[in-house]
Amino acid sequence: MQIEFVVSEPDAGIRLDKFLASKMPEFSRSEIQRFSVSRGGAAVKFSDRVRVGEMYVVIVPENETPTPSAYNKSCDFDLDILYQDDDIIVINKPRGVVMYPSAGNKTGTLVQNLLCYTNLSTLGGEIRPGVVHRLDKDTSGVMVFAKSDAAYRELVKIFSTHNLTRKYDAFVWGVPSWDGATITGNIARSSRNRQKMTMVKSGGKPAETIVNVVDAWPRVGISHFKCNLMTGRTHQIRVHLSAHGFPVLCDPVYGHGATRLGTVKNPELLEFLKTHNGQMLHASYLSFAHPTTGETMTFKAPIPPDMMELQEILENS
Repeated sequence: MQIEFVVSEPDAGIRLDKFLASKMPEFSRSEIQRFSVSRGGAAVKFSDRVRVGEMYVVIVPENETPTPSAYNKSCDFDLDILYQDDDIIVINKPRGVVMYPSAGNKTGTLVQNLLCYTNLSTLGGEIRPGVVHRLDKDTSGVMVFAKSDAAYRELVKIFSTHNLTRKYDAFVWGVPSWDGATITGNIARSSRNRQKMTMVKSGGKPAETIVNVVDAWPRVGISHFKCNLMTGRTHQIRVHLSAHGFPVLCDPVYGHGATRLGTVKNPELLEFLKTHNGQMLHASYLSFAHPTTGETMTFKAPIPPDMMELQEILENS
Protein backbone atom coordinates (compact mmCIF):
# COMPACT_ATOMS: atom_id res chain seq x y z
CA MET A 1 0.00 0.00 0.00
CA GLN A 2 1.28 3.47 -0.92
CA ILE A 3 0.37 6.50 1.22
CA GLU A 4 1.27 10.13 0.60
CA PHE A 5 1.64 12.84 3.26
CA VAL A 6 2.11 16.59 2.83
CA VAL A 7 3.72 18.51 5.70
CA SER A 8 1.58 21.31 7.12
CA GLU A 9 2.78 24.16 9.32
CA PRO A 10 2.07 22.62 12.76
CA ASP A 11 4.38 19.68 11.94
CA ALA A 12 7.27 21.69 10.44
CA GLY A 13 10.65 21.06 12.01
CA ILE A 14 10.00 17.69 13.65
CA ARG A 15 11.85 14.48 12.78
CA LEU A 16 10.51 12.53 9.83
CA ASP A 17 9.88 9.37 11.86
CA LYS A 18 7.97 11.36 14.47
CA PHE A 19 5.95 13.11 11.73
CA LEU A 20 5.01 9.78 10.14
CA ALA A 21 4.16 8.25 13.52
CA SER A 22 1.71 11.10 14.15
CA LYS A 23 0.10 10.44 10.77
CA MET A 24 0.02 6.65 11.20
CA PRO A 25 -0.68 6.05 14.91
CA GLU A 26 -1.56 2.43 14.16
CA PHE A 27 2.18 1.79 13.67
CA SER A 28 5.06 2.29 16.11
CA ARG A 29 8.08 4.40 15.12
CA SER A 30 10.22 1.28 14.92
CA GLU A 31 7.72 -0.30 12.52
CA ILE A 32 7.64 2.83 10.39
CA GLN A 33 11.42 2.85 10.13
CA ARG A 34 11.21 -0.46 8.27
CA PHE A 35 8.99 1.05 5.57
CA SER A 36 10.20 2.52 2.29
CA VAL A 37 9.92 6.32 2.44
CA SER A 38 10.86 8.80 -0.27
CA ARG A 39 10.58 12.50 -1.07
CA GLY A 40 10.55 13.59 -4.69
CA GLY A 41 11.59 10.09 -5.70
CA ALA A 42 14.73 10.17 -3.52
CA ALA A 43 15.39 8.18 -0.36
CA VAL A 44 15.33 10.07 2.93
CA LYS A 45 16.66 9.66 6.47
CA PHE A 46 14.21 9.23 9.32
CA SER A 47 16.25 11.74 11.32
CA ASP A 48 15.59 14.46 8.71
CA ARG A 49 13.51 17.45 9.80
CA VAL A 50 10.38 17.91 7.71
CA ARG A 51 9.50 21.19 6.02
CA VAL A 52 6.19 22.79 5.11
CA GLY A 53 4.87 21.63 1.74
CA GLU A 54 7.12 18.59 1.41
CA MET A 55 5.41 15.41 0.23
CA TYR A 56 6.52 12.02 1.53
CA VAL A 57 5.58 8.74 -0.10
CA VAL A 58 5.39 5.73 2.24
CA ILE A 59 5.21 2.15 1.02
CA VAL A 60 3.62 -0.10 3.63
CA PRO A 61 4.09 -3.85 3.04
CA GLU A 62 0.76 -5.57 2.49
CA ASN A 63 1.33 -7.98 5.37
CA GLU A 64 1.68 -4.99 7.72
CA THR A 65 -1.31 -3.02 6.47
CA PRO A 66 -3.98 -2.69 9.18
CA THR A 67 -7.60 -1.90 8.54
CA PRO A 68 -7.60 1.88 8.05
CA SER A 69 -9.48 3.09 11.10
CA ALA A 70 -10.62 6.34 9.51
CA TYR A 71 -12.46 4.35 6.90
CA ASN A 72 -14.48 2.52 9.52
CA LYS A 73 -17.16 5.10 8.87
CA SER A 74 -19.05 6.19 11.96
CA CYS A 75 -22.28 7.99 11.09
CA ASP A 76 -23.14 9.16 14.59
CA PHE A 77 -24.39 12.71 14.09
CA ASP A 78 -25.70 15.06 11.43
CA LEU A 79 -23.23 17.45 9.84
CA ASP A 80 -23.80 21.21 9.80
CA ILE A 81 -22.51 21.80 6.27
CA LEU A 82 -21.90 25.46 5.41
CA TYR A 83 -20.59 24.89 1.87
CA GLN A 84 -19.21 22.25 -0.44
CA ASP A 85 -18.11 21.70 -4.03
CA ASP A 86 -15.85 19.19 -5.79
CA ASP A 87 -12.74 20.49 -3.98
CA ILE A 88 -13.69 21.48 -0.45
CA ILE A 89 -16.30 21.02 2.24
CA VAL A 90 -16.83 23.56 5.02
CA ILE A 91 -18.63 22.54 8.21
CA ASN A 92 -19.55 23.93 11.60
CA LYS A 93 -17.87 21.49 14.00
CA PRO A 94 -19.83 20.67 17.17
CA ARG A 95 -18.19 20.82 20.58
CA GLY A 96 -17.15 17.52 22.12
CA VAL A 97 -16.20 15.79 18.85
CA VAL A 98 -12.68 14.49 18.20
CA MET A 99 -11.17 15.33 14.82
CA TYR A 100 -9.98 11.88 13.72
CA PRO A 101 -9.41 8.35 15.10
CA SER A 102 -6.78 7.74 17.75
CA ALA A 103 -6.05 5.11 20.36
CA GLY A 104 -8.72 6.44 22.72
CA ASN A 105 -11.23 7.49 20.07
CA LYS A 106 -11.75 4.84 17.42
CA THR A 107 -15.27 5.82 16.41
CA GLY A 108 -17.52 8.85 16.40
CA THR A 109 -14.89 11.23 15.05
CA LEU A 110 -15.50 14.15 12.72
CA VAL A 111 -13.52 12.63 9.83
CA GLN A 112 -15.41 9.35 10.06
CA ASN A 113 -18.73 11.18 9.93
CA LEU A 114 -17.56 13.25 6.96
CA LEU A 115 -16.62 10.05 5.13
CA CYS A 116 -20.19 8.84 5.60
CA TYR A 117 -21.24 11.83 3.53
CA THR A 118 -18.45 12.52 1.01
CA ASN A 119 -14.95 11.61 -0.14
CA LEU A 120 -11.88 13.39 1.22
CA SER A 121 -8.38 13.83 -0.18
CA THR A 122 -6.10 10.91 0.66
CA LEU A 123 -3.03 13.16 0.99
CA GLY A 124 -3.63 13.63 4.69
CA GLY A 125 -3.18 9.88 5.14
CA GLU A 126 -5.65 7.18 6.00
CA ILE A 127 -6.24 8.45 9.52
CA ARG A 128 -6.53 12.15 8.61
CA PRO A 129 -7.84 12.36 5.04
CA GLY A 130 -8.56 15.90 3.92
CA VAL A 131 -7.43 17.46 7.22
CA VAL A 132 -5.52 20.73 6.69
CA HIS A 133 -6.13 22.33 10.10
CA ARG A 134 -7.51 21.26 13.45
CA LEU A 135 -9.80 22.29 16.26
CA ASP A 136 -9.57 20.83 19.75
CA LYS A 137 -12.22 18.31 20.76
CA ASP A 138 -14.07 20.87 22.87
CA THR A 139 -13.70 23.82 20.49
CA SER A 140 -16.57 24.30 18.05
CA GLY A 141 -16.81 26.24 14.82
CA VAL A 142 -15.91 26.68 11.16
CA MET A 143 -13.58 24.16 9.53
CA VAL A 144 -12.59 23.42 5.92
CA PHE A 145 -11.58 19.98 4.61
CA ALA A 146 -10.05 19.10 1.24
CA LYS A 147 -11.98 16.78 -1.05
CA SER A 148 -9.50 16.85 -3.95
CA ASP A 149 -5.74 16.36 -3.83
CA ALA A 150 -5.16 19.68 -5.63
CA ALA A 151 -7.23 21.48 -2.98
CA TYR A 152 -5.33 19.72 -0.21
CA ARG A 153 -1.94 20.89 -1.49
CA GLU A 154 -3.10 24.49 -1.90
CA LEU A 155 -4.90 24.64 1.46
CA VAL A 156 -1.76 23.37 3.21
CA LYS A 157 0.11 26.34 1.68
CA ILE A 158 -2.63 28.78 2.68
CA PHE A 159 -2.63 27.66 6.31
CA SER A 160 1.16 27.39 6.45
CA THR A 161 1.65 30.97 5.25
CA HIS A 162 -1.31 32.20 7.36
CA ASN A 163 -2.79 33.74 4.22
CA LEU A 164 -6.31 33.65 5.64
CA THR A 165 -8.44 35.15 8.40
CA ARG A 166 -9.53 33.16 11.46
CA LYS A 167 -11.58 34.68 14.27
CA TYR A 168 -12.75 33.06 17.50
CA ASP A 169 -15.21 34.02 20.22
CA ALA A 170 -14.04 33.34 23.77
CA PHE A 171 -15.62 33.90 27.16
CA VAL A 172 -12.83 34.44 29.69
CA TRP A 173 -12.13 35.13 33.31
CA GLY A 174 -11.10 38.74 33.94
CA VAL A 175 -12.02 42.21 32.73
CA PRO A 176 -9.21 44.10 30.97
CA SER A 177 -8.51 47.82 31.18
CA TRP A 178 -8.09 47.94 27.39
CA ASP A 179 -10.45 47.52 24.42
CA GLY A 180 -7.93 45.70 22.26
CA ALA A 181 -4.46 44.19 22.48
CA THR A 182 -1.95 42.16 20.51
CA ILE A 183 -0.49 39.17 22.34
CA THR A 184 2.81 37.78 21.11
CA GLY A 185 5.00 35.08 22.56
CA ASN A 186 6.60 31.85 21.42
CA ILE A 187 4.74 28.65 22.20
CA ALA A 188 6.29 25.23 22.84
CA ARG A 189 5.26 21.93 24.35
CA SER A 190 5.51 21.93 28.13
CA SER A 191 8.48 20.01 29.54
CA ARG A 192 6.40 19.13 32.61
CA ASN A 193 3.27 17.93 30.85
CA ARG A 194 3.59 16.79 27.24
CA GLN A 195 -0.16 17.18 26.75
CA LYS A 196 0.08 20.94 27.36
CA MET A 197 1.61 23.87 25.51
CA THR A 198 3.26 26.86 27.19
CA MET A 199 4.76 30.24 26.41
CA VAL A 200 8.55 30.26 26.40
CA LYS A 201 11.19 33.01 26.35
CA SER A 202 13.39 31.12 23.92
CA GLY A 203 12.75 28.33 21.43
CA GLY A 204 9.29 27.21 20.43
CA LYS A 205 7.41 28.83 17.55
CA PRO A 206 6.38 32.49 17.25
CA ALA A 207 2.69 33.15 17.85
CA GLU A 208 0.51 36.24 17.59
CA THR A 209 -3.11 36.75 18.65
CA ILE A 210 -5.07 39.99 18.22
CA VAL A 211 -7.71 40.37 20.93
CA ASN A 212 -10.68 42.75 21.06
CA VAL A 213 -13.22 43.07 23.84
CA VAL A 214 -16.79 42.43 22.68
CA ASP A 215 -18.45 42.76 26.09
CA ALA A 216 -17.59 42.62 29.78
CA TRP A 217 -19.42 41.93 33.04
CA PRO A 218 -17.29 43.51 35.81
CA ARG A 219 -19.62 42.37 38.61
CA VAL A 220 -18.79 38.74 37.90
CA GLY A 221 -15.32 39.32 36.45
CA ILE A 222 -15.97 37.80 33.00
CA SER A 223 -15.43 39.13 29.47
CA HIS A 224 -16.32 38.18 25.90
CA PHE A 225 -13.31 38.43 23.54
CA LYS A 226 -12.98 38.24 19.78
CA CYS A 227 -9.60 36.69 18.92
CA ASN A 228 -7.96 36.94 15.51
CA LEU A 229 -5.32 34.27 14.90
CA MET A 230 -2.32 35.65 13.04
CA THR A 231 -0.51 32.32 13.45
CA GLY A 232 -1.85 28.84 14.09
CA ARG A 233 -0.03 27.16 16.97
CA THR A 234 -1.46 24.30 19.01
CA HIS A 235 -3.78 25.65 21.74
CA GLN A 236 -2.61 29.17 20.80
CA ILE A 237 -5.59 31.20 22.01
CA ARG A 238 -5.97 29.19 25.21
CA VAL A 239 -2.26 29.50 26.03
CA HIS A 240 -1.95 33.20 25.15
CA LEU A 241 -5.05 34.26 27.07
CA SER A 242 -4.22 32.16 30.12
CA ALA A 243 -0.63 33.44 30.24
CA HIS A 244 -1.92 37.02 30.28
CA GLY A 245 -4.46 36.47 33.03
CA PHE A 246 -7.59 35.83 30.96
CA PRO A 247 -8.09 32.05 30.90
CA VAL A 248 -11.00 30.70 28.87
CA LEU A 249 -14.00 29.68 30.94
CA CYS A 250 -14.52 25.94 31.53
CA ASP A 251 -11.06 25.12 30.15
CA PRO A 252 -9.87 22.12 32.21
CA VAL A 253 -6.26 22.47 31.01
CA TYR A 254 -5.47 26.19 31.06
CA GLY A 255 -8.54 27.61 32.79
CA HIS A 256 -7.60 27.78 36.51
CA GLY A 257 -11.35 27.80 37.08
CA ALA A 258 -11.39 26.16 40.50
CA THR A 259 -9.51 29.10 42.05
CA ARG A 260 -12.10 31.59 40.72
CA LEU A 261 -15.38 29.78 41.33
CA GLY A 262 -15.41 30.98 44.94
CA THR A 263 -15.93 34.54 43.72
CA VAL A 264 -19.11 33.67 41.79
CA LYS A 265 -22.24 34.61 43.75
CA ASN A 266 -24.87 34.10 41.03
CA PRO A 267 -26.19 30.53 41.56
CA GLU A 268 -27.21 30.06 37.91
CA LEU A 269 -23.79 31.13 36.65
CA LEU A 270 -22.03 29.01 39.26
CA GLU A 271 -24.05 25.94 38.26
CA PHE A 272 -23.19 26.48 34.58
CA LEU A 273 -19.46 26.86 35.27
CA LYS A 274 -19.36 23.81 37.55
CA THR A 275 -21.26 21.45 35.27
CA HIS A 276 -20.33 22.49 31.73
CA ASN A 277 -17.79 20.38 29.85
CA GLY A 278 -15.57 22.08 27.28
CA GLN A 279 -13.90 25.46 27.02
CA MET A 280 -16.01 28.43 25.95
CA LEU A 281 -14.17 28.88 22.65
CA HIS A 282 -15.73 28.93 19.18
CA ALA A 283 -14.24 29.42 15.70
CA SER A 284 -16.80 31.88 14.39
CA TYR A 285 -15.19 33.20 11.18
CA LEU A 286 -13.00 31.76 8.42
CA SER A 287 -12.02 33.53 5.19
CA PHE A 288 -9.58 32.27 2.55
CA ALA A 289 -9.03 32.09 -1.21
CA HIS A 290 -10.66 29.05 -2.78
CA PRO A 291 -7.80 26.58 -3.45
CA THR A 292 -8.65 26.09 -7.14
CA THR A 293 -10.67 29.15 -8.26
CA GLY A 294 -8.93 31.79 -6.14
CA GLU A 295 -12.31 33.28 -5.19
CA THR A 296 -12.50 34.76 -1.69
CA MET A 297 -14.62 32.49 0.49
CA THR A 298 -16.00 33.73 3.82
CA PHE A 299 -17.87 31.61 6.34
CA LYS A 300 -19.45 32.47 9.68
CA ALA A 301 -20.90 30.30 12.42
CA PRO A 302 -22.91 31.89 15.25
CA ILE A 303 -21.90 31.00 18.78
CA PRO A 304 -23.35 27.61 19.79
CA PRO A 305 -26.31 27.14 22.17
CA ASP A 306 -24.17 26.60 25.27
CA MET A 307 -22.29 29.88 24.75
CA MET A 308 -25.60 31.63 24.05
CA GLU A 309 -26.93 30.24 27.34
CA LEU A 310 -23.84 31.55 29.14
CA GLN A 311 -24.24 34.96 27.53
CA GLU A 312 -27.88 35.17 28.64
CA ILE A 313 -26.90 34.26 32.21
CA LEU A 314 -24.19 36.95 32.20
CA GLU A 315 -26.52 39.60 30.79
CA ASN A 316 -29.06 38.84 33.53
CA SER A 317 -26.51 38.61 36.35
